Amino acid sequence: MGATTRRWLTAAAVTVAALALGAGTGQAAEKEPTGPVQPNILTAAVYSLGAPTIAPPGANDWNCKPTEQHPNPVLLSNGTTANAYENWAGLSRKLADAGYCVFAGNFGGAPGSFLQTVGPIEGTTKALAAFGDRVLQATGAKKLDVVGHSQGGMNVRYWIKYLGGADKISRLVGLSPSNHGTDLFGLLSTLERIPGVPAALATVCQACNEQAVGSGFLTDLNVGGETVPGIQYTVIQTRYDDVVTPYAGAFLAPAPNVRNILLQNVCGLDFTDHLGITYDPVAAGLVLNALDPAHAKTPPCVPVLPVIS
Repeated sequence: MGATTRRWLTAAAVTVAALALGAGTGQAAEKEPTGPVQPNILTAAVYSLGAPTIAPPGANDWNCKPTEQHPNPVLLSNGTTANAYENWAGLSRKLADAGYCVFAGNFGGAPGSFLQTVGPIEGTTKALAAFGDRVLQATGAKKLDVVGHSQGGMNVRYWIKYLGGADKISRLVGLSPSNHGTDLFGLLSTLERIPGVPAALATVCQACNEQAVGSGFLTDLNVGGETVPGIQYTVIQTRYDDVVTPYAGAFLAPAPNVRNILLQNVCGLDFTDHLGITYDPVAAGLVLNALDPAHAKTPPCVPVLPVIS
């Protein structure tokens, strides 16, 4: 089992005092304190150990008003165990510099905890949707664009299907999303069959159980169609994903409003893994293209190594 896989299962070995829904990083109509730009998720995680509720750079300016060029605020949706700063301390600044109003919060974990997005996915998504409503109200925008990583690229589809998100979301961009779950190279699927293990895992990471291949949550989410008309879906996935396995499980069923992109078809020198993709320069370029296809640019292809080998 690789180091990155162990990071995804960290919640299984950590005692969390209470799994409550986080309230987001802020609600006041002001610009929240933000942390510095980070080069990768590891340095961001270390920084956020001392400041787990700080907003990522460029995010959560509640006075931000969308421009005519970029009328939709961008909401960032976290992956399992990740807090907002840890997940987005690179991409959020790039989006803000490109002219977007960017927002991110912490949900699905004990308030103020380093670990977030570990509670039941339904509850996490309800809190995310409520945060999205506050963003729409504060900015005066009619719709959101959402960029999500891992669970955060999948749970937005629950929002769309069950929580009224179809009328509020224009684009969903998933970075290595767990759309069809993961077997963690067979490990998670094996553990899920051992009596008592799913219940034990649920005490610290119910979201881990719900992202196992074939889970009841994912079966219900995907039945009857994986997408809805009127929303543009983009999935950006790496062949070297070591959390969402098999990696092709990230992709959505083909449809006119779906674009599935394998990172290595854009840049064969890019070896980024699951944790690294939100800091990957090629992936960042593809995100910007998905948000503004009329001004799409070919991302520069430069060698990129995995975060953890």
